Amino acid sequence: MEAVKGVALLNCWASPYGLRCKVALAEKAVEYEYREENLMDKSALLLQANPVHKKVPVLIHDGRAVCESLLILHYIDEVWPTGAPLLPAEPYGRAQARFWADFADKKIFDAGIKMVRSDGEVAAEAREVLVEALKTLEGELGEKAYFGSEGFGFVDVVVAPIIVWCHAFEKYGGFTLEAEAPKLAAWGKRCVAERESVAKALPDGEKLVGFLGSLRKHLGLE
Repeated sequence: MEAVKGVALLNCWASPYGLRCKVALAEKAVEYEYREENLMDKSALLLQANPVHKKVPVLIHDGRAVCESLLILHYIDEVWPTGAPLLPAEPYGRAQARFWADFADKKIFDAGIKMVRSDGEVAAEAREVLVEALKTLEGELGEKAYFGSEGFGFVDVVVAPIIVWCHAFEKYGGFTLEAEAPKLAAWGKRCVAERESVAKALPDGEKLVGFLGSLRKHLGLE
């Protein structure tokens, strides 16, 4: 594998999985090299660093690769003690954080992508799953400022990039996050306003809308 000094993150600008890694690295004040990947023409480094899945994100630290975003977050939290821990200190809290992070990936982002990549009944069913999942996640947030019981933490890092995508999903789903899950929408705005790590990492929402539009055209849906 190509020699990489220090820390590097291989990612594609739109990937919510890589964006959460950027947020975590910023929260831990880790200096790193960012390498943008063209997923239509993957670099030799990416293919060598992640030969199993051949996808982003990949964190390279001292010449060793860590793959899969949730595992990367765990690694960042354990290796760099600077800043507040991302995961709660006690086992039950950590288990709950992992559960909701997994929920956000499987029920929210996956449903949103399925909705955008489909039309008709399939898209309608995916939209229903997406909106219901957003409401469920809002229920977990409740009246808290952040998902973490001790403040901004693991679930917040995971979900913040997905919420940006949800604003892009709105265009194709005929719903608004503000109407369906107002507390979650307010939480998303709070993350951007109060956490520099989030504000600097997240892409422009309109750029994501354009990205999804291009995807739909490629699939012959527009």
